[in-house]
Amino acid sequence: MPLSDVRDRMVARAAREIAPGMVVNLGIGLPTKVVNHLPADFPVCLHTENGLTGIGPTLPPEKADRNLIDAGGAYVSTIPGSAFFDSATSFAIVRSGRLDLTMLGAFEVSAAGDLANWRIPGKFSPGVGGGIELAQKARRVVVLTTHTDRAGNAKLKQECSLPLTARACVSRIFTDMAVIDITAVGFVLVEIAEGVSAADVVAATDAPLVVPDMPLPTF
Repeated sequence: MPLSDVRDRMVARAAREIAPGMVVNLGIGLPTKVVNHLPADFPVCLHTENGLTGIGPTLPPEKADRNLIDAGGAYVSTIPGSAFFDSATSFAIVRSGRLDLTMLGAFEVSAAGDLANWRIPGKFSPGVGGGIELAQKARRVVVLTTHTDRAGNAKLKQECSLPLTARACVSRIFTDMAVIDITAVGFVLVEIAEGVSAADVVAATDAPLVVPDMPLPTF
């Protein structure tokens, strides 16, 4: 199956993490695509740190308002009740604990829930930015990422080797291979992607992975 299809199923599965009535931040990268997997009338308040609540589906350039983008630069639309504000107000929302959930991308996640998602040494980075606030202040943090990098190296590790964004902040990870929870005993396998075995996930994870002794749901 093409990787784009696998990622699309991963994003669709992550969208089911959102409950009606939540205030949810969608971080840069894969998380921004979650909005396209929510029903048009789904009662949720989506937030982007560059100053918008009430985010509608992303739009192609020919249909978009070129001044209306999310934090990742994608053209987005508004919905009834959308609100615009400056960065100070946007981060006041974050810092005051009003986010029920934030969905973030990741370079690495540790078995303790540490998150590294802002810098790879030797490559340009604009800085940690709002990711540190989102990781620390949201009531629940989940990650969307591929299970391995382009070289096949594991992103789920016993300890992160890259500079940290925040410690012990991640609760759940959605990858192209599995859904994994972070618990007091480390990584626990919750679901697997169609066509993937638990053994495949164990082999691609650079840390102990608890596999329940029962059939696992698939997505």
